[in-house]
Amino acid sequence: MKTSEAMVVIGAGQCGARAVQVLRDEGWDGAIVLIGEEAHAPYERPPLSKAVLLGERSPAQCAVHGESFYPEHEVDFRRACGVASIDRAARTVTLTNGEALAYHRLLIATGATPRRLSLPGHALAGVHVLRNAEDALAIAAELEPGRRIAVIGAGFIGLEVAASAMQRGCSVAVLEAAPRALMRAVPAEVAQRLVDLHRERGVEIHFDIRINRLEGEDRIRAVVLEDGTRVPCDALIVGVGVTPRVELAQQAGLELAEGGIAVDATLRTSDPHIYAAGDVCAFEHPLYGRRIRLECWRNAEDQARTAALNMLGGEEMHRAVPWFWSDQFDRTIQIAGLPAFGTTTARRETGSASTIFFALDDAGVLVGASGVGPNSEIAREVRIAQELIARRARIAPERLADRTIKLKSLLSEEVQ
Repeated sequence: MKTSEAMVVIGAGQCGARAVQVLRDEGWDGAIVLIGEEAHAPYERPPLSKAVLLGERSPAQCAVHGESFYPEHEVDFRRACGVASIDRAARTVTLTNGEALAYHRLLIATGATPRRLSLPGHALAGVHVLRNAEDALAIAAELEPGRRIAVIGAGFIGLEVAASAMQRGCSVAVLEAAPRALMRAVPAEVAQRLVDLHRERGVEIHFDIRINRLEGEDRIRAVVLEDGTRVPCDALIVGVGVTPRVELAQQAGLELAEGGIAVDATLRTSDPHIYAAGDVCAFEHPLYGRRIRLECWRNAEDQARTAALNMLGGEEMHRAVPWFWSDQFDRTIQIAGLPAFGTTTARRETGSASTIFFALDDAGVLVGASGVGPNSEIAREVRIAQELIARRARIAPERLADRTIKLKSLLSEEVQ
């Protein structure tokens, strides 16, 4: 596989770091260039809203690989480095310092950037988003016991930050524009379980909220609602979603879809020499028969492998069943598949404080499962559900709900 051109990976996050590892493990002996805008070596993001905010881990302890990995595997890691453009005709990437790199295959794993508020006062000190290590350290410094923390957004990031802040001894108010939490992610009953948990631990959560402005002179002092209500705060964390970083792809004329870079089931873009993976790509999922985009650790990890294998000449389709988890206080939520595609829900109690909610589509095919409770009571059942989803199992809702029927036994049921 010797060539004067390199395998170039833009984006030194979870996905990019795993991709360069797979390229080496699978026999690529040519040059590999990994380009990242941050000064840090690639690290995992999930701990940022939990262990890092709680002071249990440093960003360095979240690294995907040790610092020695990159030189030992002859990966040319360009940290604190940006990409200015992609020239598809010449098959080169031009860096912001003017250097041009030729590529044999190119992987775009640029991830996403947090949406920010455009309200009056959005630039005040004490207003934060959470995406990278610096964000996490800045927020952690705000979480002193007794301080008032406001969170805009009752999605996973917002709720995880709220839980961490409460555990640090802060008082917390969560403000959400939608009528409930986690609107697009889980069934209403699952979301309510988490809201109840937060309220039991002292978190204030308000829905159908409309914000007028952020108030303060140099630093935020309150969130002011449209009805004039003031929510005093010493710091504000904004968790209102992310935007895929497609600018380079767009400038290069690559096809876009669903807000991301359009790729096929092999993660190949509209240019056969360029692949995209992770949060930034919208891919054709063979299991669901439609194009989807996922923002989660497991997808970045899994797609890194698929993309790398196909950059080496493979034609592997990305078929992995989506899987996601979130830890909040002493509870875990695990999601397999895409519950939002379901129209019927079956509920199975799996322990004294845990439940699995199964989502089936109009044809009775299992498309998603959401488990909430202690990890020890839901993890095994969600793993089995993941396998059932992969098999496109058709199982009567009453059988899924019946605790006397072992879920594992349903793997032998007739499937499509």
